[in-house]
Amino acid sequence: MAYPLVECSSKSKAEEKIMNRMALLKEIQITRNLTVRDALERLDRSGLGILLLVTSTGAFERTVTDGDLRRLMLSNSDLSSTLALLGTLDPVTLRVGSYTRQQALSLMSEHSIHHIPVLDEAGSVVDLLQRKELDEQILLSTPHIGDFEREFVEDAFRTNWIAPLGPHVDAFERELAMEVGTSHAAAVSSGTAAIHLALRLLDVGPGDKVFCSALTFVATANPIIYQSAEPVFIDSEPSSWNMSPLALERALIDAKAEGRLPKAVIVVNLYGQSADMDPLLDLCNAYGIPLVEDAAESLGARYKSRPSGSLGRMGIFSFNGNKIITTSGGGMLVSDDESLIKRARFLATQAREPVAHYEHTTIGYNYRMSNILAGVGRGQLRVLKDRVDARRRVFERYREGLKHIAAIEWMNEPSWSFSNRWLSTGTINLAHTQVDLRQMMSRLMNANIEARPVWKPMQLQPLFANARYYSHRPNESISAHLFETGFCLPSGSNLSEVQQDRVIDVLSDLFSGR
Repeated sequence: MAYPLVECSSKSKAEEKIMNRMALLKEIQITRNLTVRDALERLDRSGLGILLLVTSTGAFERTVTDGDLRRLMLSNSDLSSTLALLGTLDPVTLRVGSYTRQQALSLMSEHSIHHIPVLDEAGSVVDLLQRKELDEQILLSTPHIGDFEREFVEDAFRTNWIAPLGPHVDAFERELAMEVGTSHAAAVSSGTAAIHLALRLLDVGPGDKVFCSALTFVATANPIIYQSAEPVFIDSEPSSWNMSPLALERALIDAKAEGRLPKAVIVVNLYGQSADMDPLLDLCNAYGIPLVEDAAESLGARYKSRPSGSLGRMGIFSFNGNKIITTSGGGMLVSDDESLIKRARFLATQAREPVAHYEHTTIGYNYRMSNILAGVGRGQLRVLKDRVDARRRVFERYREGLKHIAAIEWMNEPSWSFSNRWLSTGTINLAHTQVDLRQMMSRLMNANIEARPVWKPMQLQPLFANARYYSHRPNESISAHLFETGFCLPSGSNLSEVQQDRVIDVLSDLFSGR
């Protein structure tokens, strides 16, 4: 198949890009009656470093580089000479529909070249493959920076307000709180810091238990250890991949019977999708346990009519470089309880008392966000809806492009959920294929495509080998099954259709046995 020289994102843009591509191909095709001067000018205009020599009927002869033109001039030709004296060679070409991307790259490596013309049955050029496009690494989730961020960052430099705290921090807190439907917010250095502060605010300490979603990144669980508390991990349920109300109920019944109810429950909204919050909140309220909502991956998602991160006693967000919006590194703690957020800001600035000298009566942390990074966050927040829409389009394009593969089953979006599709995730149904997750990851890696298994559950991590764990049902661990079969594909909001087509093609070849 041919890989176009340009990218497209809609039907009208696709038509425009195809026209531009054809115009470029026409521009770099030359005949032997062209002068050396004109050939050099075309090389300069195209910027590709290569021209395509064709006959008067349009049949491809050979490629021409600036080196070829220099050698022609050194053999007693000048700028006004034509290319009639240019020698012949046996060019490396491919036929339309007769190759894969990997085969094209192998051919380039074999001949130490960076371009291969693609010919139709008549021998005319219909495309030009470039190594830099075929060999480009496709990453899982890259930052997507726009135009608004510069305005706020330049203001921070102009006012020389670049240290932690400042007007952009204050504004970012107000704007984020408004976006997620909470009354108050504290901007901090990371999502991990926000979780740590939440546990500190709930007086979690040595000997306390904290119930935590099992299927998550370790940053959710580590702050429990920071506070010298005991983590207890709660399995996922299959409809959303998030915390199982069935497992949570069994864990709470046991904890009450033992006389040691948890000090908090941390519920993770995984891969951009909210947990089924109503039954989880009902259970926590019935036992008088505060719920902390880890919405690090779910900014812009909703549970029923409410924004993700706004339903618990506190919510946390992450703005790490791979998140749906980024401040390079940063996080936010949100709550409707003003006293909690005021206390969080105090603890996050080394717990310095409001006196002229440096007075400290309790342990604090250096957790506050800088004015520069908050400026980046304000610019990113302006395009949050666009970023969510883009990631949802990526997910739907994967689902459409791979619908012929029965073995691929996508992460469900329950009726009560609106997911931001932070990552496009699914599982391999081994009843329909002999391809396992290891083979899938290996094939994508060999094609220079970054993909990952879903998070390794906390109960399977060596760090937490001795921690208690409650499965969805007895002898049915949903999180373990998801880890064995689940995958995450490249999902950035700036992922091009050309890049996505590469992912689709590689997986189509793998599952069809090619």
